[in-house]
Amino acid sequence: MRRRSHKAPERLYAMQVDAVAAEGKCIVRTEEGVIFVENPTGGPGVAPGDVVDLRITNRKKQYREAVAEHIHEWSAVRTQPFCEHFGTCGGCKWQHIRYDEQLRFKHQQVVDHLTRIGKVALPDIRPIRAAEPTQYYRNKLEFTCAEGRWMTQAEVGTGDSIDPRVIGFHVPGRFDKVLPINHCYLQPDPSNAIRLAVRDYAFQHDMSLYNLKVHTGFLRTLIIRTASTGQLMVTVQVAQDKPDTLAGLMNFLETAFPEITSLNYIINTKKNDSYQDQDVINWSGKAYIEEQMDDGSGKPLTFRVGPKSFYQTNAQQAFNLYKVARDWAGLTGRERVYDLYTGTGTIALFVARRAQHVVGVEYVEASVADARVNAEINGITNTTFAAGDMREILTDGFFDRHGRPEVVITDPPRAGMDEAVSRQLLKAAPERIVYVSCNTATQARDLGILDEGYRVADVQPVDMFPHTHHVENVVLLVKK
Repeated sequence: MRRRSHKAPERLYAMQVDAVAAEGKCIVRTEEGVIFVENPTGGPGVAPGDVVDLRITNRKKQYREAVAEHIHEWSAVRTQPFCEHFGTCGGCKWQHIRYDEQLRFKHQQVVDHLTRIGKVALPDIRPIRAAEPTQYYRNKLEFTCAEGRWMTQAEVGTGDSIDPRVIGFHVPGRFDKVLPINHCYLQPDPSNAIRLAVRDYAFQHDMSLYNLKVHTGFLRTLIIRTASTGQLMVTVQVAQDKPDTLAGLMNFLETAFPEITSLNYIINTKKNDSYQDQDVINWSGKAYIEEQMDDGSGKPLTFRVGPKSFYQTNAQQAFNLYKVARDWAGLTGRERVYDLYTGTGTIALFVARRAQHVVGVEYVEASVADARVNAEINGITNTTFAAGDMREILTDGFFDRHGRPEVVITDPPRAGMDEAVSRQLLKAAPERIVYVSCNTATQARDLGILDEGYRVADVQPVDMFPHTHHVENVVLLVKK
């Protein structure tokens, strides 16, 4: 039997935080190497320029990990967090850093990844495009309804009996603990009002909430989607088939919030909250909401967004992102464009009126079905959408059937493109590749492969998610 070590943890005192790193961590550089600093739940957050005491939590070959236990000096880049839940909630972890400094850090992250991982020749990287607004910018939030309320030290210390039921967000690192949210600054009204009303209804009617440990209880998630058109979708996910209990809640929502244009529910008896494989039942209104985006043609594009549909959660900034991608595609109306990882066809349809033909490829068949519907309702006839594994579908035979592209736009998930896909793009040899990425580390890796046939001609970072470490990036590649 292995004995536990009772050795006192290593501590370092009055260390200056140098910079931010991946996943929102901070960096302290020492003679022994780099230390990645995380913030413990409930802490004030660490910012570059702070002078802190550290407790080492993990020692690796090339670096150490630590948490900040005390802050001696506060950085000049700090600002007052606007949310009362900052430090405990897992979202908006950078709200203690001034927004102009957030942008600077994100821009530097793009430079570092493309330089150190991609190791490709780069032009001057354009200044990052700021988001506007920086609050209430999300069009979708999913709240966990659980019997597992996170309690503060003060609440624990009182010894009072506190109702364990809660509707809110998971505390970082705790699948079974959920933080009650009074006001969230991520989604516009009536998001907060709906969440609080559902909470009050559940308490008043003694409704059971889902226990994430033993998998009992009724109400498990509340999903709210808003649209620029003013349409509003609410989807309730429950774990038990209780028609009377469900009807009471749905009737309450329908009456209390007549602005809901799509009210739905899901009965999910699985032990996880994923619902892509579950039936969605439309209770009232339409089974979808509609989002609109101006593609510059004088007739806005309309996108149907269902309960399972993917749509960029920051619609305003997505418009700016897509404009960069379309402009860099250099379309004259004669090009065949491939839109890889097309999702529900947003980019494909956004560029279609300036191209000869667009071929969208996507792994999820339901998304491809949505893309075809979106093309139809917009009267766009020069698109073809195909579903399948990108590694298997992009074959010579596929290129022969659909024509070889002059332009490729690719917007892969965080994992980036598989190496086989990058190799197929080298074989297809389009004149231009526009690479849109939500993870510049994997984008840089893929650029290293594409460097065999392409040079980086332009780089544009875009901030889609203020007060987080996430950054989108667009890279234009032209054939050497």
